[in-house]
Amino acid sequence: MLLLKPNCECCDRDLPPSSPDARICTFECTFCTECSDTYFDRICPNCGGDQVQRPRRPDRLLKDNPPSDKRFVNTNAAWFKNLFPDPRE
Repeated sequence: MLLLKPNCECCDRDLPPSSPDARICTFECTFCTECSDTYFDRICPNCGGDQVQRPRRPDRLLKDNPPSDKRFVNTNAAWFKNLFPDPRE
């Protein structure tokens, strides 16, 4: 079962279980759409795999199958984001 991590590993943005903005790879590395698209070209910076939209867990199943509450920020991903800032900012 997917962990449904609660945040983006790069910018620490909240990503609730129903968020359409969560992206994952096959190892469940989790990023928001903005970081995935802007900094990583939808490629996981940890494993090199594709990042795809995380499936949504139906609300009725969350009680018995809760999302993870452990936050994880990958310092390498955050470092990469600082190295190549978003030109729109």
